[in-house]
Amino acid sequence: MTPTDIVKKVVAQGLEPDDIEVRAIMTRPVQFIEYDRAMDEASALMMSTGTPILIVTKQNQPVGVLTARDLILSPKRCSTKISATISVLEGEGVGEEHQVAISQLSHAGASVESPSLLLPGTRVLLSFCLSEMMSPLTIRGNILNTTQVEPVSGTSGSLIAAPRGIEIQFVDLSPADQSRIKSWVLANLPKTFESS
Repeated sequence: MTPTDIVKKVVAQGLEPDDIEVRAIMTRPVQFIEYDRAMDEASALMMSTGTPILIVTKQNQPVGVLTARDLILSPKRCSTKISATISVLEGEGVGEEHQVAISQLSHAGASVESPSLLLPGTRVLLSFCLSEMMSPLTIRGNILNTTQVEPVSGTSGSLIAAPRGIEIQFVDLSPADQSRIKSWVLANLPKTFESS
């Protein structure tokens, strides 16, 4: 059971948590991975299934949990400032579009700054271009979390919304796009970080 399960299947429905059993809202099917598997394999499993959590096993016994946030923060991430567009996926169609800026990027996900509030669990398309690459990337993802921010006073004394930090887990990323992003990240990492 994830926080998103609680928010979407209990709180958003106006239900009382005391009246709901865990089995009624838990995410199914549960995805497992052995503790000695490569991170790329865990990342690929999360992307192909769209699940943000894997149960880590050792000899078929649960020993831990690996989250999409763990994966997003574990590969080398490149700090950047790339203009992008997030489109909210609604059913089979595309809903609202928001202009954002990618502040960190890896092949597993991105951190973006957005003036709009996007709730955890929201399915999105992130569209952007990497420098020196002609064709744009449009990648499916899930919002993992949104950093809470306080309104900031503008110069006229009015309140303006400060950008929110949003973590996005990439889902269904093609091997070609994954390679393009990995190559770009490695080429744009600071030299001191790259050698460590």
